Amino acid sequence: MTDQNDFIDPDPIITERSDDGVNYTPIAEKPALDHSEEKTLAMFAHLGIFLNLLTAVLGILPPLIIYFAYKDRSKYVAYQSLQALIFQGIFFFGGAILAGITWAVSGVLSVVLIGLLCIPIAILLSLIPVAAMVYAIVAAVDSYHHRDFKYWLIGDWVRDIYEA
Repeated sequence: MTDQNDFIDPDPIITERSDDGVNYTPIAEKPALDHSEEKTLAMFAHLGIFLNLLTAVLGILPPLIIYFAYKDRSKYVAYQSLQALIFQGIFFFGGAILAGITWAVSGVLSVVLIGLLCIPIAILLSLIPVAAMVYAIVAAVDSYHHRDFKYWLIGDWVRDIYEA
């Protein structure tokens, strides 16, 4: 009779079949990141927003790749890259779409002179992506100095998601 706890191992050893097909060898776990690697990866996750200037959409790839590649090796890197990914999605792309819509509406309405009143609003909304890039630079510098950077409105939400 086997004990019920035989099937539950608190620290399972992950193995792979050797070349002879009979013996199993343990697979080494990925080592944790050292301090300088964490700082550098977190910084690059935040600075990925600059790829949006050249490609318009590829800026989300660095934080996405860093998150999935290092989420099991460093909570700090995972938290910073997930924040950067969500921040870019909301503020950079959302702000750019909102600014584009406002410019289109003000252009159409300028025929009847009402659109001219919308131009100052369109100019202000066009500054959202620029402000997002400045905020991402602040995030990159803080995360490089290994400060626990937290985006306004996003940081607590990501932390709750990540720790759940």
